[in-house]
Amino acid sequence: MRRLLVSVGLGLLLTAGCDRGQHPGQIGSVAPTFAVSDGSQAADLSKLRGKVVVLNFWATWCAPCIEELPSLMELQRRMPDVAVVAISTDDDTAAYKKFLNEHSIQLRTINDSAQKVNPMYGTFRYPETYVIDRKGVLRRKFIGPQTWTSPEIIDYLAKLERG
Repeated sequence: MRRLLVSVGLGLLLTAGCDRGQHPGQIGSVAPTFAVSDGSQAADLSKLRGKVVVLNFWATWCAPCIEELPSLMELQRRMPDVAVVAISTDDDTAAYKKFLNEHSIQLRTINDSAQKVNPMYGTFRYPETYVIDRKGVLRRKFIGPQTWTSPEIIDYLAKLERG
């Protein structure tokens, strides 16, 4: 009986750990296309074809997201040919706009209060970020805040830019 329980437990553990997000099934496939606008900013992924895109999902109530924003802004400053697109999932548009003004956010950020884009990517933990190559193919997924100006990430994005 004990052997059976161990076998069942091990089987459940292995099947539960098959895809923990490190290698999501979308990687290597064409990124889901979207067009989103909040009245102030807009993004249409199809119009960004030919550019490397760093697609970040975030919210103003998410402490790790706020921690990551300066790094994303610095990445955009250092690599202006990379399109950094930050999609906020805030449902309170007034709080979102107030946050942008108070923190001087200098990024292309769009408030998708209806949360139409993040489900297309299977995103539910914030921040989550996808790197999309110049052909529109998903290449990487990052969960949690990153140092976007680290030498490894800058080198990776530069290689994608060169094709």
